[in-house]
Amino acid sequence: MRILDRYTLKPVVKIFLSCIFIFLFLYVIIVVLTRLEEKKKKKVPIYILAQYYLLNLPVMFVQVSPFACLLSTLYSFGKLNQDNEIIAMRSSGQSVFQITRNTIVFGLIISIFVFYVNNSVIARSQARLVNIREQMDYGVGKSKEKRQEVINNLSMYGIKNRLFFINKFAVADNTLEGITILEHDEHQNITKKIVAQKGIFSDGLWKFYQCITYNFDKNGQVIQEPTYFEEELMSIPEKPADFQNQRQRPDFMTIPQLEDYIWRLSKSGASSVIRNLKVDLYQRFASPFTNLIIILLGIPFSLIMRRKATGLFSIGVSILVGFLYYILDAVSIALGKGGILPPMLSASLSHIIGLSAGIYFIKTLP
Repeated sequence: MRILDRYTLKPVVKIFLSCIFIFLFLYVIIVVLTRLEEKKKKKVPIYILAQYYLLNLPVMFVQVSPFACLLSTLYSFGKLNQDNEIIAMRSSGQSVFQITRNTIVFGLIISIFVFYVNNSVIARSQARLVNIREQMDYGVGKSKEKRQEVINNLSMYGIKNRLFFINKFAVADNTLEGITILEHDEHQNITKKIVAQKGIFSDGLWKFYQCITYNFDKNGQVIQEPTYFEEELMSIPEKPADFQNQRQRPDFMTIPQLEDYIWRLSKSGASSVIRNLKVDLYQRFASPFTNLIIILLGIPFSLIMRRKATGLFSIGVSILVGFLYYILDAVSIALGKGGILPPMLSASLSHIIGLSAGIYFIKTLP
């Protein structure tokens, strides 16, 4: 690496790490102070608190890393520009891309690291984090069945290739409401659909109420007349504990697990659920690269700083651009989940616009 490259990259890395440390430190201090009295009353053990904060640090890192990238880029290149060092570099024949390329590569490295943390560390730790939060809220000694009395929007896979969709599961009463069961063959073709208003587990058996059963052929067409029973005993081996312990949470899944989950759901015909999950899946790939996009958007504004007033104005404009970028991302995600935009375009639209805008502004710099 050239001396000039190290000279421009060093302050960016230094300020980025400082910002990350300050943000995480402030987060821990604020959370501790705001809930300290509550934790004392509930007598939460120190080791539970330590686990809670440690598991939250990767989440906070992913959330604050784009802001750290923006601030480090603005400050570093803004200072170089105010000291006329950018002019000296440009006078020696260096283009803006040559001056900032290492910072751009740094943003790409941070994006890849955030992708790894988001997919591997956070996805695997969320279930543990929920469990710790429940212990903090309800006490370590209480059973999970008492703490978590109702589970909404539950979905899980059972044996015999069954897919369960449950609107509401009352744990204390062993009662299911809004039941849909899809049975598939070995090729994931739907063979039977069971819909019931309510199901109660008693004496080792499930009794379904207002139950309708549909049978399907290999082409997915309904065969025979649907059968209706006001009450029906169901030969389902899954017990209430299976629904409670094996429920699917997409935010707890890694990307391969989420892809497999979507593939299985694709045979169910739940189009809105599949669309939302596809948006979430593509967002897993796109969102880490916010760090790179933010750097590309911050570079041109930092290089137009001349005087202090201009610098403050440019920082304000850059923060505004970052805010608009997040608004655009939220709107595009909402349009994707609403079915207006394709899932892949919905998850990447803000990145495409941000990348195009950043490259355009850099190229138009004098």
